[in-house]
Amino acid sequence: MARGFGGGGGFGGGANIGNLMKQAQKMQKDMARVQEELAERTVDASAGGGAVKVVAACDKTIREIVIAPEVVDPEDVEMLQDLVVAAVNEALRKAEETSAAEMGKLTGGLGGMPGLF
Repeated sequence: MARGFGGGGGFGGGANIGNLMKQAQKMQKDMARVQEELAERTVDASAGGGAVKVVAACDKTIREIVIAPEVVDPEDVEMLQDLVVAAVNEALRKAEETSAAEMGKLTGGLGGMPGLF
Protein backbone atom coordinates (compact mmCIF):
# COMPACT_ATOMS: atom_id res chain seq x y z
CA MET A 1 0.00 0.00 0.00
CA ALA A 2 1.36 3.43 -0.92
CA ARG A 3 2.06 5.94 1.77
CA GLY A 4 1.03 9.57 1.59
CA PHE A 5 2.88 12.68 2.67
CA GLY A 6 1.04 13.07 5.95
CA GLY A 7 0.62 11.10 9.13
CA GLY A 8 3.80 8.92 9.63
CA GLY A 9 4.64 8.87 5.90
CA GLY A 10 8.22 9.97 5.68
CA PHE A 11 8.04 13.71 5.33
CA GLY A 12 6.65 14.48 8.77
CA GLY A 13 3.60 16.44 9.75
CA GLY A 14 2.30 19.91 9.05
CA ALA A 15 4.75 21.61 11.44
CA ASN A 16 7.72 20.64 9.25
CA ILE A 17 5.94 21.83 6.11
CA GLY A 18 5.13 25.12 7.85
CA ASN A 19 8.79 25.62 8.79
CA LEU A 20 9.85 24.78 5.27
CA MET A 21 7.41 27.34 3.88
CA LYS A 22 8.71 30.01 6.28
CA GLN A 23 12.28 29.26 5.26
CA ALA A 24 11.33 29.45 1.57
CA GLN A 25 9.57 32.79 2.08
CA LYS A 26 12.58 34.18 3.95
CA MET A 27 14.91 33.00 1.19
CA GLN A 28 12.66 34.65 -1.41
CA LYS A 29 12.77 37.96 0.48
CA ASP A 30 16.53 37.70 0.93
CA MET A 31 17.00 36.94 -2.77
CA ALA A 32 14.87 39.93 -3.77
CA ARG A 33 16.92 42.16 -1.46
CA VAL A 34 20.21 40.87 -2.90
CA GLN A 35 18.94 41.36 -6.46
CA GLU A 36 18.10 44.98 -5.64
CA GLU A 37 21.56 45.47 -4.14
CA LEU A 38 23.19 43.87 -7.18
CA ALA A 39 21.32 46.26 -9.48
CA GLU A 40 23.19 49.10 -7.74
CA ARG A 41 26.58 47.40 -7.47
CA THR A 42 28.94 47.90 -10.41
CA VAL A 43 32.03 46.26 -11.86
CA ASP A 44 34.33 47.63 -14.51
CA ALA A 45 36.52 46.18 -17.21
CA SER A 46 38.78 47.57 -19.86
CA ALA A 47 40.40 46.55 -23.11
CA GLY A 48 43.29 47.84 -25.15
CA GLY A 49 45.29 48.83 -22.11
CA GLY A 50 42.46 51.00 -20.83
CA ALA A 51 41.54 52.50 -24.20
CA VAL A 52 37.97 51.28 -23.70
CA LYS A 53 36.42 51.05 -20.26
CA VAL A 54 33.00 49.57 -19.49
CA VAL A 55 31.04 49.86 -16.26
CA ALA A 56 28.29 47.27 -15.77
CA ALA A 57 25.85 46.75 -12.93
CA CYS A 58 25.65 43.29 -11.44
CA ASP A 59 22.13 42.95 -12.86
CA LYS A 60 23.99 42.74 -16.20
CA THR A 61 23.12 46.19 -17.52
CA ILE A 62 25.79 48.41 -19.05
CA ARG A 63 26.01 51.71 -17.19
CA GLU A 64 28.85 53.44 -18.99
CA ILE A 65 31.32 53.06 -21.86
CA VAL A 66 34.34 55.34 -21.96
CA ILE A 67 36.48 55.44 -25.09
CA ALA A 68 39.83 57.21 -25.10
CA PRO A 69 39.90 59.74 -27.96
CA GLU A 70 43.23 58.49 -29.26
CA VAL A 71 41.75 55.09 -30.22
CA VAL A 72 39.06 56.63 -32.41
CA ASP A 73 40.53 56.09 -35.86
CA PRO A 74 38.10 56.40 -38.78
CA GLU A 75 40.49 54.22 -40.78
CA ASP A 76 40.28 51.36 -38.24
CA VAL A 77 36.73 51.20 -36.90
CA GLU A 78 36.96 47.41 -36.59
CA MET A 79 39.69 47.65 -33.95
CA LEU A 80 37.55 50.00 -31.85
CA GLN A 81 34.54 47.70 -32.24
CA ASP A 82 36.64 44.72 -31.11
CA LEU A 83 37.85 46.64 -28.05
CA VAL A 84 34.29 47.62 -27.11
CA VAL A 85 33.06 44.04 -27.48
CA ALA A 86 35.97 42.69 -25.43
CA ALA A 87 35.44 45.21 -22.63
CA VAL A 88 31.66 44.67 -22.55
CA ASN A 89 32.03 40.90 -22.45
CA GLU A 90 34.58 41.10 -19.63
CA ALA A 91 32.38 43.48 -17.62
CA LEU A 92 29.36 41.20 -18.06
CA ARG A 93 31.45 38.18 -17.06
CA LYS A 94 32.53 39.98 -13.88
CA ALA A 95 28.93 41.03 -13.19
CA GLU A 96 27.72 37.44 -13.58
CA GLU A 97 30.51 36.13 -11.37
CA THR A 98 29.70 38.68 -8.64
CA SER A 99 25.98 38.01 -8.90
CA ALA A 100 26.44 34.23 -8.73
CA ALA A 101 28.70 34.55 -5.69
CA GLU A 102 26.22 36.75 -3.83
CA MET A 103 23.21 34.55 -4.67
CA GLY A 104 25.24 31.45 -3.80
CA LYS A 105 25.65 32.80 -0.28
CA LEU A 106 21.86 32.67 0.08
CA THR A 107 21.10 29.40 -1.63
CA GLY A 108 23.98 27.48 -0.07
CA GLY A 109 24.38 25.27 -3.10
CA LEU A 110 20.67 24.79 -3.78
CA GLY A 111 21.10 26.56 -7.13
CA GLY A 112 22.41 23.28 -8.54
CA MET A 113 18.94 21.75 -8.30
CA PRO A 114 17.25 22.22 -11.70
CA GLY A 115 14.02 24.17 -11.60
CA LEU A 116 14.50 25.37 -8.03
CA PHE A 117 15.91 28.83 -8.78
